[in-house]
Amino acid sequence: MAKVRATPLLALGCVLAGSLFAGSLFAETLQMEGTDRSAFEGSGRPTRGMTQDRVEATYGTPQSRQAAVGDPPISRWEYPKYVVYFEYDRVIHAVLKR
Repeated sequence: MAKVRATPLLALGCVLAGSLFAGSLFAETLQMEGTDRSAFEGSGRPTRGMTQDRVEATYGTPQSRQAAVGDPPISRWEYPKYVVYFEYDRVIHAVLKR
């Protein structure tokens, strides 16, 4: 009788696991209005791992610099078309402005 009870529970577990897996197979691409990716990509951008000195030498002086906050310290520099985020003195991300 234990085998009879285990079978429905096993079947239910398989159905639940299958439905969770099937839900992860579908994805959408999110397009945001107001972004001009071609201008951003064509002009180049700071890449992950660049130092602050190299970013400034390559892309010029930023319009503004926000002091580091948190632990690890995260700071940001704002340029006309994008914002560069640093962890310590290294680029972690460059984000296109809207």
